[in-house]
Amino acid sequence: MRTFELGRRPYPEVEAAMRAFTAARGADAPDELWLVEHEPVFTQGIAGRDAHVLAAGDIPVVRTDRGGQVTYHGPGQVVAYPLVDLRRLGIYVKEYVHRIEEAVIDALWTFGIVGHRVRGAPGIYVRLADPRGHAVLQPQAVDPFAGLGKIAALGIKVSQHRAYHGVALNVAMDLEPFGRIDPCGYAGLQTVDLRRCGVEVPWPEAAAALAAALQRRLGS
Repeated sequence: MRTFELGRRPYPEVEAAMRAFTAARGADAPDELWLVEHEPVFTQGIAGRDAHVLAAGDIPVVRTDRGGQVTYHGPGQVVAYPLVDLRRLGIYVKEYVHRIEEAVIDALWTFGIVGHRVRGAPGIYVRLADPRGHAVLQPQAVDPFAGLGKIAALGIKVSQHRAYHGVALNVAMDLEPFGRIDPCGYAGLQTVDLRRCGVEVPWPEAAAALAAALQRRLGS
């Protein structure tokens, strides 16, 4: 898998490039991993509900063809777009999502942070009170997100076995815009970044950790 660091780019430009790459690639085209930091933008999934955008203000809302609901991208966030052929990897979508989540958990552990899954809510979460704690996450019947903050959001699209879009890891952000939406469609869901977990890490270092983990988990 060839890795490219694209720097800071507007979301629509990169999203269009992903779609073009995926539509044009042949069966033998190498997989690629794009790492990017976006200008502020809210992105809405293909089935996203407008009601989840509470007050966008001066931040544009872009509707896209990935799965999931609304999320925010902005400076201080590593966005990783694996452009992979799932048929060649020999896996289906569920396994692909699992591997991306595992890669995020691996990358977080590089910095001593323990990531968790929440059943039915793709992405990775941390304990707000103890982001380094190893205790097993116990399912909560009333509020599955109690005591948790979302540190990585995931949304993908698969066309003819070729996956694009990807995962966003919060590193050192202005988290205020997340309060203008129901993140990933969940009202009141808290978001967090590595800095709020007590980890000060430069964007390139966080991007390199996530890229290495994705390379391992996706077998490239």
